[in-house]
Amino acid sequence: MLKAGVLGAGHLGKIHLKLLHQSPRYELVGFFDADTKASKQISKELGYRSFPSMEALIEACDMVDVVTPTIHHFECAQKVMEARKHLFIEKPITQTVQEAETLLKLAKQFGVKGQVGHVERFNPAFHSVRNKFENPMFIEAHRLAEFNPRGTDVPVVLDLMIHDIDVILSVVKSPVKNVSASGVAVISETPDIANARIEFENGCVANLTASRISMKKMRKARFFQKDAYISVDFLDKKVEVVKMKDAPKKTDDFAMVLTNAEGKKKQIYFDNPKIEHNNAILDELEAFANAIENDTEPIVTLKQGTEALRVALQIIQNFKTL
Repeated sequence: MLKAGVLGAGHLGKIHLKLLHQSPRYELVGFFDADTKASKQISKELGYRSFPSMEALIEACDMVDVVTPTIHHFECAQKVMEARKHLFIEKPITQTVQEAETLLKLAKQFGVKGQVGHVERFNPAFHSVRNKFENPMFIEAHRLAEFNPRGTDVPVVLDLMIHDIDVILSVVKSPVKNVSASGVAVISETPDIANARIEFENGCVANLTASRISMKKMRKARFFQKDAYISVDFLDKKVEVVKMKDAPKKTDDFAMVLTNAEGKKKQIYFDNPKIEHNNAILDELEAFANAIENDTEPIVTLKQGTEALRVALQIIQNFKTL
């Protein structure tokens, strides 16, 4: 088993601690959090070992899971890599692209692996259709959340929209050509609701909306490609796949057939992939264990996390020019 430790024991950090403790792939050695009072309380209530310093925890681990506030990501990740330990780091990877690119260099320099916690890649709904994407050309994504003061230390783009940015970049195999965006700060000092349009060199267009001041939750994305429509509900773990194919000469009475202006007939049919429900956070942590033990590329690489951050920051930069 890989010896694992967690840096940062806030809300998400405690979830990671629990899952690493449960996983047969890891031996949880403990955690470090700068809040000594909270650390003592967590150790007392949950039984996890609290280390006296970040360095002491890193030294005791094979893999370090960084779940600190984003402002501390780079400092923590740098120390982990320089100690030649493997790195799992929550999204966004860092505050700046320059910091993220430095981590890429450190990973190569010290021969360690890194994975970014873009957890929607492990969502069972998305996982069930990941092999059905064939050059989507139009994408719509909506990620709406009720107000929670815990996430307002970063713009809504880095808090929520970056999930969909990463998913879209993993599906569209083309460089980003242009980014435009608008956002409104309603409660926070930074935008609480934002819309972005990402144009790719192959002609694909993605429209993304994210809000943290909504009355109801929504996490949906729709993908349109030639002869197919794919809808993914990340929240309710549901998918809808509608495909079209050339209609046969003879169809049964219940067949759905469309005829275009040229008289060409297409038959509509529904594909219902099986969704195997899982714990996405546990799956991403164990997938990283597989990558370390088998010396393979992580599912969400540091480079992919860097590109998601690059696009997110382009969107935020555009807010300033509106």
